Amino acid sequence: MAKILFKNKHHRVLLFQNLVEGDEGIQCNQFLIQHGNQCALLDPGGLLSYAGLAEQLTQLGMFDKLRYVVASHQDPDVIGSLDKWLLNTPCQVAVSKLWARFFPHITSRALQKQLSKRLIALPDAGQVLPLAGAELVILPAHYLHSVGNFSLYDPESRILFSGDIGASVVPSDLFEPVTDFQAHVKYMDGFHRRYMVSNKALKLWVNMVRDLDPELLVPQHGRYFSGKESISQFLDWLEGLRCGVDLINQHMYRAPDFRRD
Repeated sequence: MAKILFKNKHHRVLLFQNLVEGDEGIQCNQFLIQHGNQCALLDPGGLLSYAGLAEQLTQLGMFDKLRYVVASHQDPDVIGSLDKWLLNTPCQVAVSKLWARFFPHITSRALQKQLSKRLIALPDAGQVLPLAGAELVILPAHYLHSVGNFSLYDPESRILFSGDIGASVVPSDLFEPVTDFQAHVKYMDGFHRRYMVSNKALKLWVNMVRDLDPELLVPQHGRYFSGKESISQFLDWLEGLRCGVDLINQHMYRAPDFRRD
């Protein structure tokens, strides 16, 4: 069943998890934002999660109310099920303008015209998407870890959906708010050092997020951060993290030994 992250009279935010069975692929978190009679689905995942997610949305009466599918970036675990959502729902699909031009490569020929009519190519600066009187704020998160990457802030719930920023690899039964930040770092450290491009990019993103002051910070993988203290600890850690190009050297750029004759 979906987990409720936020709910009031007009607005609801749901979390879906553990939709990938066994060791078939990477576990991902999917999110639904409902305001009135319209919904936005965030990072719906690939074909491994589509059937289970579609079934739950149908049971909730939300499947035919999707106004948007929002992809934080282009990876298969984010938007590999694109064809299914175009074929079976009335949604528009929002993704960085850098990746919008590649989406025809992962869409069947029969759906090419639908894609061209329903694709929202997000500008680098981000965009505000209207949702039945509410607003969804698409935030720049470029190079963290994709060159065209976005986070999403929901002002009504004050939840920041951070995509791969803050992602952790933890057992599937541990998806609860982080309570011991220092113990949690080991689940994030290796991924962030490899997949985030630089400390400079992290600092710029952190500055933007601090200004928003979210109540929850929820990544696409693993556990989430709840409350000012937990989120502050995470942002402080990111701000000081050396990663990506901060760590590379010539030793990493050497050709393997091979016969030259």
